[in-house]
Amino acid sequence: MRTRTEMVEQTDLGAALIGGLIRAQLGLALRLGLAVAVGFGALPVLFGIDAIAEVTVAGIRLPWLILGVVAFPVLYTVGWLYVRLAQRNEDDFLELAGD
Repeated sequence: MRTRTEMVEQTDLGAALIGGLIRAQLGLALRLGLAVAVGFGALPVLFGIDAIAEVTVAGIRLPWLILGVVAFPVLYTVGWLYVRLAQRNEDDFLELAGD
């Protein structure tokens, strides 16, 4: 109960605990955001290679298949992973604050 009181009263310890949670959540968001940006940012370079840009599958060029079919499951998976890891951060915080 002491830890919760310190957070409610915003003492130095409470502020440090909440700040740690915020930093953990921000770090997680930035890491996953960077992974998505690098992954999707590399696509124009990949599509610039003629050997890949000219490949067709079922009459559809490979770049369109990657953008239209592969991109959405990747983004969904990253979103699911973010929610799962963010919840783990919050559970760890609550365990620490539970006394």
